[in-house]
Amino acid sequence: MGKPFYSIDNSIFEMFPGYCRGVVLAFDIKVTGSPAELVSMLRDAEKALNNKVNADDPASHVRINSWREAYRLFGAKPAKFRSSIEGMVRRVLNGNELPSINTVVDIGNILCLKYIITAGAHAIDVVKGDISLKIATGEESFTPFGADITEQTEPGEIIFTEGKNCLVRRWSWRQAEHTSIKSATTAFEMNIDGLPPVTRDETEGICIEAVDLIKRFCGGRVSYKILDSDNPKIELTL
Repeated sequence: MGKPFYSIDNSIFEMFPGYCRGVVLAFDIKVTGSPAELVSMLRDAEKALNNKVNADDPASHVRINSWREAYRLFGAKPAKFRSSIEGMVRRVLNGNELPSINTVVDIGNILCLKYIITAGAHAIDVVKGDISLKIATGEESFTPFGADITEQTEPGEIIFTEGKNCLVRRWSWRQAEHTSIKSATTAFEMNIDGLPPVTRDETEGICIEAVDLIKRFCGGRVSYKILDSDNPKIELTL
């Protein structure tokens, strides 16, 4: 049996021309609590945020507003369902530190705050089927991170999914429990969204930075690939 595939449905590229997604692949890694050096990097990223985003109106930032416009396009109310980066930015600007979770999650959060992008990691050592970013049919099931309830997706929303098992609802809004990063995780992929005005070149540069940080703090074998309209499908392997 071959490795699972990862794809982005063509409908996503039709709705959002210029969109790309960086996929960082990491194998044989070790997930631990973050050392002081990595936590310090997270705190520095939080402190620098005040110089990047208007604390009185975070949604006015072009990279946060682009997610709001994207949500409107697929029918989600952006004031009710905030993208992960908007939620994170608002939390930090309200004076609340992000908790240090583990090396992988902290690396993702550092990159999100540094570049005002959305990024999220998923354990792939628990994935058995192909995964994809696509438009929901409403038949997919979702169990939120940290919860034991199951809910259904809404037809038309953009989801990240393994078959009918939804891994992320509303593109970057909320992640599932199934592929959350745990201490036992040995392989994961990290999504880095290049939603315009974020360019492909910048997305690739962030991927390279992610690879370096993961190798440094988690070890293992790490590389990246870019999914776009010309290359919408990859195998989950280095």
